Amino acid sequence: MADFDKRIQELHLTLPPAPKPVAVYKPAIKVGNLLFVSGHGPLKPDKSLILGVVGKDLTLDQGKEAARQTGLAILSTLKETLGSLNKVKRLIKSFGMVNCTPEFVDQPKVINGYSELMKDVFGDDAGVGARSAVGHNSLPGGMAVEIEAIFEVE
Repeated sequence: MADFDKRIQELHLTLPPAPKPVAVYKPAIKVGNLLFVSGHGPLKPDKSLILGVVGKDLTLDQGKEAARQTGLAILSTLKETLGSLNKVKRLIKSFGMVNCTPEFVDQPKVINGYSELMKDVFGDDAGVGARSAVGHNSLPGGMAVEIEAIFEVE
């Protein structure tokens, strides 16, 4: 069995502190063997967010980095909620939202920053799930990306 906690170290990843709710919701809810993870933003280790509109303030690559950072925040919530990433069986579904201009059409490429991270941590099978990637004209606090996910867990 893969050791996902060790994989974080091997990849030299720095997880931000697990984000705390900013409104009336829980960061994650476990129902049976499913963990529903609320929308997360690109939280950095210093607790600031990557802000901006992709296609205006941020390039595609900067948006992709924001999606990757969002993935790190989700990993942090998984670890805090489950006690260990080793309790993750697989990523089932992700919903990625990109704060972008109306003309921007590469939302899937932006959300790849998150998807590639999940694949790196959990592997080709367990780390790649179903996914949507859509554009929005605004996200909370002006953050560049928001992602929610569903995981199968022990």
